[in-house]
Amino acid sequence: MVIAPEIIGQEKEKKPIEIIFVGDLMFDRNIRQAAAKNSNDFIFEPLKDWLGENDLVVANLEGPITENQSVSVNTLPGGQNNYIFTFSPSLANTLFSNNIQLVSLGNNHILNFGQKGLEATKQYLNKAGISYFGAPVDERSIIKDIKGVKIALVNYNQFAGNAAVEPSFAKATVGERTAVIEEIKKTKAQADIVIVYAHWGIEYDSVANGVIKNLAHEFVDAGADLVIGTHPHVIQDKEEYQGKMIYYSLGNFIFDQYFSLEVKRGLAVKVKINLADKKVEFEETELCLQGNGQTNICGL
Repeated sequence: MVIAPEIIGQEKEKKPIEIIFVGDLMFDRNIRQAAAKNSNDFIFEPLKDWLGENDLVVANLEGPITENQSVSVNTLPGGQNNYIFTFSPSLANTLFSNNIQLVSLGNNHILNFGQKGLEATKQYLNKAGISYFGAPVDERSIIKDIKGVKIALVNYNQFAGNAAVEPSFAKATVGERTAVIEEIKKTKAQADIVIVYAHWGIEYDSVANGVIKNLAHEFVDAGADLVIGTHPHVIQDKEEYQGKMIYYSLGNFIFDQYFSLEVKRGLAVKVKINLADKKVEFEETELCLQGNGQTNICGL
């Protein structure tokens, strides 16, 4: 039986929207060297087809894209410049070709090369056709129209205003919290679904603390339909609150941390949105980071 092209098109349009959220993407240090030895695409090779099956892939871009030379390559953990990142301009096209077409810039490394580094990052992403949100000062949110469904993504960045020094929870930016809650309310009136993609928490803790959990609950109370966190470099707990899912940390996605099993694991969350009733379902996939710079699906 031959199926008419128009029928195939109609069936495709009826399929749920599928968006994959992954964690921290870092393309300097050992990852930069692995890419130079092989290629940028080598890093994503085990996941390319899997990523490409989705309507959108969202990741946290843990550093700027600039023409500056790396200062972190060959440095020792904890040493000077070990946590100062810059990514090759070629990375932007690599992200696009692997279906990572929306990135968050709201993190504690995006200003590692200052405002000039941030502006260069935007230019390279724009040129490659990659959307972004969460840049310091402005562009806190973005609304994507996918198959007629308007999906708002709002960034919360615990480190806003201080990209070099991690602030204590006691001194967490009240203004940032207030601004994000107002942004959630604003986008709720403009979109069908609001997702908060947050950069927060304590590195390597497997469970989110009370401050972070209270904040996530406030975001849901303000109108968020889903909250997803990054930054701790390990997978943290999840919970359902008021009928909405909260993933406190997805852990690493592309990163050169190999000192424990926990940092070598990441979580990908596929969000499936039904076109008819906008109901949301979730599918979780555990990712394994390899010493050669690649990330693949655990067990494959």
